[in-house]
Amino acid sequence: MVMAMRIHELGGAEVLKWEEVEVGEPKEGEIRVRNKAIGVNFDDVHFRRGVYKTDLPFTPGVEAVGVVIGVGPGLAGMKVGDVVAFGGIPFLGSYAEEQILPASIVVPVPPAIDYMTAASVMLKGMTAHMLLRRCFKVERGHIVLVHAAAGGVGSLLCQWGNALGATVIGTVSSEEKAAQAMEDGCRHTVIYTKEDFVANVESITSGAGVNVVYDSVGKDTFQGSLRCLAPRGHMVSFGQSSGQPDPFSAADLAPKSLFLTRPSLAHYNATREELLEAAGEVFSLVSAGVLNVRTNRICPLSEAALAHGELEARKTAGSIVLIPDCELCFPVRVRSVADQL
Repeated sequence: MVMAMRIHELGGAEVLKWEEVEVGEPKEGEIRVRNKAIGVNFDDVHFRRGVYKTDLPFTPGVEAVGVVIGVGPGLAGMKVGDVVAFGGIPFLGSYAEEQILPASIVVPVPPAIDYMTAASVMLKGMTAHMLLRRCFKVERGHIVLVHAAAGGVGSLLCQWGNALGATVIGTVSSEEKAAQAMEDGCRHTVIYTKEDFVANVESITSGAGVNVVYDSVGKDTFQGSLRCLAPRGHMVSFGQSSGQPDPFSAADLAPKSLFLTRPSLAHYNATREELLEAAGEVFSLVSAGVLNVRTNRICPLSEAALAHGELEARKTAGSIVLIPDCELCFPVRVRSVADQL
């Protein structure tokens, strides 16, 4: 038996319960992983609230890094002691000390990447890769609008977009977050709690608009984001932290011949090759110092409800990481097999 956060009913952060669970042994094509660090994402909140559907009860969490402690029969290419990471719906269950995973969804973590960094960047980094390199291929000279620019994905989008030669405009909620966004490569920031981001973007671009908007906020920003786009611009809606956007007509896209997409990482990493390519590029950019991974909040796994509350209240910047309580007496950066098993 191991400890895990469980959800038996949908609702607020208080529905997260710290309980014992049975993990079992890995079957063919599976591995058993002892989690070392667990990434927190707004997807976890959506599952807890019931916005995203799954059967009750369940263990939430779609991202973690850990050590392989068991390998299913006949599985080649993976062994006990390997450090691996996974990230992305529909595979839940990372809010646990240990879990069973299909070997096909995990990727090897390079020795230069520590547990905390891997848990902070795996899912968010692959999301940034999907947005910048696949949904709309950002190139030098493009103007990019990033909402929630100081968040986990937003921070990576700003850094990566800047490295690609784009002019990045970021919206944030406070002066402190604006300062972080500027450090991360934003050329311009807009504090949306005090300023009209649409008017500011129009002024910054001299009325030309932006080539692409990356919008993880949803309801509060969707219509404004459309107004910020240049003709033939791309609206990439990849989240809904403020709720689902209001219904709209396809005719709303016609005045500027706009493109709209609501991408899912599962569709862009549909094959093992695509998954390894995306994760490999992310880890490579982290190792090279192109991406600075901001882990600004660390909590024991048993206190996941506190992390959820802070995330929903938009009090956090960068990534939140949960550390299994059984790991807290050990340095999370230790990577030797002897210390992991």
